[in-house]
Amino acid sequence: MHPLRDKTAIAGVGASRQGKFPDATPISLAVEAFKAALDDCGLKKDQIDGILTMPGNTSPEGSMNFLRFGETVGINPRYTGSKSMGGGTAGALLHEAAMAVNAGFANYVACVFGDTAATGGTRFSRASGWGDSWGIWGFMAACANSAITASRHMALYGTTSRQLGEIAVACRRHASMNPNAIMRKPITLEDHQNSRFIVEPLHLLDCCLISDGAVCVIVTTKERARDLKANLVTISGMGQAYTTENMEREDWWYVPHQKLAVGDAYAMAGMGPADIDVCQLYDNFTSSVLLWFEHAGFCKVGESGPFVEGGRIQLGGELPINTAGGNLSESYMEGWLHIVEGVRQLRGDCGIRQVENAQTCLVTGRGLALNCSNATILSKG
Repeated sequence: MHPLRDKTAIAGVGASRQGKFPDATPISLAVEAFKAALDDCGLKKDQIDGILTMPGNTSPEGSMNFLRFGETVGINPRYTGSKSMGGGTAGALLHEAAMAVNAGFANYVACVFGDTAATGGTRFSRASGWGDSWGIWGFMAACANSAITASRHMALYGTTSRQLGEIAVACRRHASMNPNAIMRKPITLEDHQNSRFIVEPLHLLDCCLISDGAVCVIVTTKERARDLKANLVTISGMGQAYTTENMEREDWWYVPHQKLAVGDAYAMAGMGPADIDVCQLYDNFTSSVLLWFEHAGFCKVGESGPFVEGGRIQLGGELPINTAGGNLSESYMEGWLHIVEGVRQLRGDCGIRQVENAQTCLVTGRGLALNCSNATILSKG
């Protein structure tokens, strides 16, 4: 049995308002989320002795983000730092916090992200590979990476755009039940098909939002968490995997290292696909979700298109995903809200979007030019 299995708990979760807020900064929103997380678990600010942060796209302090946040909230931490790996950062910092509290470097670590990407005009329109070399081929947006994934999956396995639309429709249906989601108006497959192309074959409704907002997740040991306000949720499994290669690999579009990350999380937790009740799968684009189903073993390679049909991934289905709306419809917090929703599902706090008797949740993340990936299995305490 892995020495860290079920030794760590997520003590508190909190989020700021989500949307577009010209009056806010990444730090001011991060403070909102931090206060909400403290209230969630009943801790006092002075009990937080670890701070791990992810600078937002509009954070001017960059790698010194943890210093700016600590100064603002008035904490001198025992353990701290900032890390930026795009959508792979939330899971990586969660895992780092788990190691820190179990190694005795801190008692309570606040993992924090804040951004004003919507107000700041972030468009993810830079070249998406190393340096500027990809730009000469027209690779001028993050969407291009996942468009290659979608087109290759379609060519090899007969996957269709309407199957991608099933993911968008499911996420929007779930967001319609979430009062904090940005996009709450339900959509149909026809709405998906009629939305304009961004990078063919991906339509507008295949793409994530761009949002202002912040999230905080407070991590401690399972023993300490027993005395706190919120119902216990533990980290049963963790896995990370990376690659420094890109288009020189023929299978790069399939991001095979993601399978290694999920496999390590399963191994640590002593679980497999059949043990997972609900998923929060990183959905920067709908095509990303198809690969997670295959990497996590919910279906065979090439079969994720048919797998998502028939309501299987919606609430009430066999494997509900992204039950708050995900990056596609709730808010684009680079995967941080996926952790929050996973915790809330296992606590039973989700109201009309609650998955009945949810005991386990798989949360995944991926970032940069598809080089970073991680997976976390959460369990009801």
